[in-house]
Amino acid sequence: MPIFRPISRRALLAATAAWLACGAAWAQPTFIVVASTTSTEQSGLFKHLLPAFTKQTGIEVRVVALGTGQALDTARRGDADVVLVHDPEAERRFVAEGFATRRHDVMYNDFVVVGPGSDPARIAGIKDANEALRRIAAARTPFVSRGDRSGTHAAELRLWKDAGVELEKVRGAWYRETGSGMGPALNTASGMNAYLLTDRGTWLSFRNRGELKVLVEGDRRLFNPYGVMLVNPARHAHVKAEAGQRFIDWLVSPAGQKTIADYRIDGEQLFFPSVAS
Repeated sequence: MPIFRPISRRALLAATAAWLACGAAWAQPTFIVVASTTSTEQSGLFKHLLPAFTKQTGIEVRVVALGTGQALDTARRGDADVVLVHDPEAERRFVAEGFATRRHDVMYNDFVVVGPGSDPARIAGIKDANEALRRIAAARTPFVSRGDRSGTHAAELRLWKDAGVELEKVRGAWYRETGSGMGPALNTASGMNAYLLTDRGTWLSFRNRGELKVLVEGDRRLFNPYGVMLVNPARHAHVKAEAGQRFIDWLVSPAGQKTIADYRIDGEQLFFPSVAS
């Protein structure tokens, strides 16, 4: 006949603690941190996109919305698992530096130049973004720049350079840097009746337009692609590589691409899938 020995109180407490710890770990949902841009957050895309991903996978996504330069710096420090931004040149450097092993095209939209309906620089309707900037600089009419190392700011600086406008020589009181995200920059431009380069997604979701209107669009130079990258776990061992890769794989899958395409405001599509179905 077997002999049953009573379990000591200490052993019982230890076993109970271990069981509770396992239960708590099991109960806590997996989450990843995505460093992304203010344009994806302020346009409302993430509020539309992330619940669909979480419902399918159980993985929660916590977004840190910054300018592209700051988002990439966050990922470099290992403070994000995934980065989703819109500055291909900076993204290629990020991969070349070994902070990611691959960049995936995920979606695109375009930039537009908005400004007051009175249009003192006379740029409405022209299809050449460079010419539009040359006219704004020549007229010294108010222009708001994000000035925050974002993808939009980088695109703006490239356009000035391509237009042959040396900002350091011509900038003055007419050129206002806000050092802020897209929404606050739009608010500033609306209050000043100033010109501004903005991504179309944030513009469509922006309601405090005042007298601002889209004046220049359609130039190929205004193409605005977004890329997504997994932060290299070889650089930061704590990166949640499996869950982060699942997010990327979902974004570029037919389900993720359809969810991106389905996001609309007043019937107008804000972002377009980059992956052919």
